Amino acid sequence: MKLIIAIIKPYRLDEVKTALQELGVHGLTVTEASGYGRQRGHTEVYRGAEYQVDLVPKVRIEVVVDDADADAVTDAIVQAARTGKIGDGKVWMLPVETVVRVRTGERGPDAL
Repeated sequence: MKLIIAIIKPYRLDEVKTALQELGVHGLTVTEASGYGRQRGHTEVYRGAEYQVDLVPKVRIEVVVDDADADAVTDAIVQAARTGKIGDGKVWMLPVETVVRVRTGERGPDAL
């Protein structure tokens, strides 16, 4: 099993959720986040005063999937989140040793 973590622009969340539902992903976790990458934030003007926004709003998505589905899920997230502009985000995978469904006690792929 793999834990797929994606950091994306908040307004792309609906497209990513739709893409994951089409692949049959049954659950995900979404967390509001903020940070910066190569762009190091951006400058904005408010009432004539210029100020630096260091942390850009992002959304963190976490999904646990079977090893066989990991590449397809990653590709779907990348395609749905891509705008072609700086700050589109990152996606990475981590191995998951085991998963336990709290309600039933099921373990492994049955708990997904």
